[in-house]
Amino acid sequence: MGFNELNSVEHYIIKQLTGVNLNNQNSVKEPSNTYGLQWNFVAPKDLKRETSDVFLYENLRTALIKLNPEIAKQPNYADEVIYKLRAIIVAVNQVGLVKANEEFFKWLTGEKTMPFGENNRHVPVKLIDFKNLEENEFIATNQFRFQQRETKIPDVVFFINGIPVVVGEAKTPIRPAVSWLDGAHEVHDIYENSIPQLFVPNILSFATEGKELFYGAVRCPLEFWAPWRLENNDDQLAKQLGLSEIGKELSDLLKPERILDILQNFSLFSSNTKKQRIKIIPRFQQYEGANKIVARVKEGKIKKGLIWHFQGSGKSLLMVFAAQKLRKAQELKSPTVLVLVDRTDLDTQISSTFNTADIANVETTDSISELQEMLARDTRKIIISTIFKFRDATPNMNTRDNIIVLVDEAHRTQEGDLGRQMRAALPNAFLFGLTGTPVNKADKNTFWAFGAEEDQGGYMSRYTFHDSIRDEATLPLHFEPRLVDVHVDIENIDKKMKEFKASVDLSSEELNILNQKSAKMAAFLKSPERVAKITEDIAIHFKEKVAPHGFKAMIVTPDRHACVQYKEQLDKYFSENESVVVISTTANDKPEFKQKWACDKGKQEKIVETFCDPSSHVKFIIVTAKLLTGFDAPVLQTMYLDKSIKDHTLLQAICRTNRLFKGKKFGRIVDYYGVFDDAAKALQFDEESVKQVITNLSNLRSKLPEAMAEALSHFKGVDRKIDGFEGLENAQNAIKDDAAKDAFAKDYKYVSKLWESLSPDAILDDYNEDYKWLTQVFESVKPASNNLGKLLWFTLGAQTTKLIHENIHVGEVHKLNEFVLDADVIENIFNNPDPKKAKELQKVLVKRFKKHAGDPKFKKLSERLEALRNKAELGLITSIEFVKELCKIAKETVEAEKESEETLQEKSPKAALTELFLELKTEETPAVVERIVTDIDGIVRIVNFPGWQTTSTGEREVQKSLRKALLKYKLHKDQMLFERAYAYIKEYY
Repeated sequence: MGFNELNSVEHYIIKQLTGVNLNNQNSVKEPSNTYGLQWNFVAPKDLKRETSDVFLYENLRTALIKLNPEIAKQPNYADEVIYKLRAIIVAVNQVGLVKANEEFFKWLTGEKTMPFGENNRHVPVKLIDFKNLEENEFIATNQFRFQQRETKIPDVVFFINGIPVVVGEAKTPIRPAVSWLDGAHEVHDIYENSIPQLFVPNILSFATEGKELFYGAVRCPLEFWAPWRLENNDDQLAKQLGLSEIGKELSDLLKPERILDILQNFSLFSSNTKKQRIKIIPRFQQYEGANKIVARVKEGKIKKGLIWHFQGSGKSLLMVFAAQKLRKAQELKSPTVLVLVDRTDLDTQISSTFNTADIANVETTDSISELQEMLARDTRKIIISTIFKFRDATPNMNTRDNIIVLVDEAHRTQEGDLGRQMRAALPNAFLFGLTGTPVNKADKNTFWAFGAEEDQGGYMSRYTFHDSIRDEATLPLHFEPRLVDVHVDIENIDKKMKEFKASVDLSSEELNILNQKSAKMAAFLKSPERVAKITEDIAIHFKEKVAPHGFKAMIVTPDRHACVQYKEQLDKYFSENESVVVISTTANDKPEFKQKWACDKGKQEKIVETFCDPSSHVKFIIVTAKLLTGFDAPVLQTMYLDKSIKDHTLLQAICRTNRLFKGKKFGRIVDYYGVFDDAAKALQFDEESVKQVITNLSNLRSKLPEAMAEALSHFKGVDRKIDGFEGLENAQNAIKDDAAKDAFAKDYKYVSKLWESLSPDAILDDYNEDYKWLTQVFESVKPASNNLGKLLWFTLGAQTTKLIHENIHVGEVHKLNEFVLDADVIENIFNNPDPKKAKELQKVLVKRFKKHAGDPKFKKLSERLEALRNKAELGLITSIEFVKELCKIAKETVEAEKESEETLQEKSPKAALTELFLELKTEETPAVVERIVTDIDGIVRIVNFPGWQTTSTGEREVQKSLRKALLKYKLHKDQMLFERAYAYIKEYY
């Protein structure tokens, strides 16, 4: 007989969930008792039904009588309930499957009442017992023949109390062309359309070919069906294939208690952008994360936790599910769930998610006083607000212990003093942080602020980029780096600056101030010639690669005025209404700028709604800071990036493009600035470094009292309770001379650093008044800022910038090799960190120079190397200048070793340049530098035939190889780099 769909997959599902082996006919018999907390197999021929029946009427009637005392007294009431249920089934063709499912859902969850009580009093009707789960009847069957206008035979159907709640479709495991997708297509496109009646009571459907298992809700498009993962699965990250793995996942997903939990607490009905009703059920990570929050609150021992789920994996819905389940938990006695965000646009997005899902008792706050009043009067609802509304909140505003705070995008403001004020106002609240991009730095540390010590790794639930791509919750990201040739005519700028200085009678000091301000990176980025060249490239790229597929794009620029520049240039290639600028304006902006470009909350919401509509005219949205977080636009596929963004902000920004959308295979970042190295670094986040930072922060606690005492010691005899100018004058008189001021400043800065690192730790509360007083005194004696520079810039800045721009000339835009940030790349970044780390690498050069201790040549080289390292760390030189100087030092090191008759390490896997680079490498060093260094040393190892330096052929081959290596990075025209690299190679042998 071999292996086929029936005997290999369908029968396996039945065996795994019921224990009955249909391949062995002797084991098939009708169970005597189908009640209890497990699925019991009943053969289709033994089900008491007609082929047109959705329900097992006898089983349903029995359950109604058993679970409802009023119906038990009057069994004919059961028929009235069944009549109502049948009416919903019959109406499905008129109202649509989702609306019919939503109406039936209210009956399944016990929200419906009937006048069965005394004096026709309405009482809730139970179809399912959610408290005593074993009181329900769980039946599984296969080859379920169902006939309406057509006859269809779903492979497996699961009934609770006679109601079909799960449908499964099995496919053959041995045909390469067949997958779970074929089964899902059969459920979604065939069964749900031809026999929708069977799906009116549906909780979820699933499909598998014995290799992968995916599930979805009614009318859920196939691209949004999701896999199920095993909770606390310690197996390797790569998804395992095969029947045994599918069996574990099926058993876990379809546990009766899990299915009933999804029905009662994790099923939402919402409206999409086209105002159509949709049903939402949880992905695994949302289900697991929400349940861990609820379990921790119910247990009551640990008061905080960090949920680290990658951008785009559904944290907003996770909060909805958690809030809904917390509010329903009777043992929590009507808790308050406070959802906090740190940006107004996130507030809008979260409020919209809760409101469209029709969650009961949701309140949003419009002001600080409104939020504080709600908490003070003990409001028992779901409250959505921003962290800023805790400004000036009083301690112990509400001391209840059934307040649960869910903090969205848990970093930045929630970790500073605002976060501390919130914690002081709600001292007994539970605090859960949700983030896709935790920050692991001493002064802003998400793990310190939200992670519980009891949680391994600092988080209670983690769902990585790799997980989200593997599970098809998000899409891979493709980076297309573009190198823009920019030539700055320094000589002409100097000449014009001298003329400018003379014409406006500037002093040398004033000219230097203007030079410093105008030479900033933003001035180069906003050169009109450069913006025009990039916009032309964007227009070509969009028309060729984005528009034909029906997708849209975002342009991220250096600042607000650059947004306007890009808009004006883009209008040369597209009609004006195809692009829109979303920026905020300030009180200092000119009236005409504000009138034309101001974008308030209402206008922004309309723009976003229009952009998100695939059929609308808006193709581009142009931003600098807005919409880089909390903006979900699935139709957005390409981001044109021309701005320096780093760390968690960069990951949040680029992940605007990773949302699922029909026909979309990946998100694309076209990078004109050069951020790829930062993207890779932002992902490299190992747990040891997290532990190290948290341990260090714990040690700082013990240092705070002494540091605070040192800072206050400068003011012996000063009464800190005196306010106004008298108190300030007394404090200033205590540190009259410059030496005293410098000593105080040193101690204050140390306290300030400690304060930032420890915030929002409660230990700071004891020192709050002292720190506030010290800060005010420090500000009062700190030297004033350079107002001369500010005034000059207001007056002459525009002319200076114009002069700079006139002398910046732009060449071609070069397309470099595309990077694909997919699951494999991510797994490599996360799972294969360099074990030696930077400290080990720093030893390499030290050993090399130790051999020559006392030799002044090597001492000088060592000092130059140290200076180069310092320059690189301070950002005073570019990546390419760094490589050039490194080549020069490497050449001279090899020369010096030859003169000292030392043997070169010819057989070493590392050549001299690599060794020197590794000594200088830090966490901040761009990855591209390492690639260039590796390629240059690669030539040394390849072209090492003796005497090549003395032959024209040898020299030509080496030069050709070097040019080719540099061409990869579009650096082949940089003659100085070429000459220094060649001189080093020539010296090496």
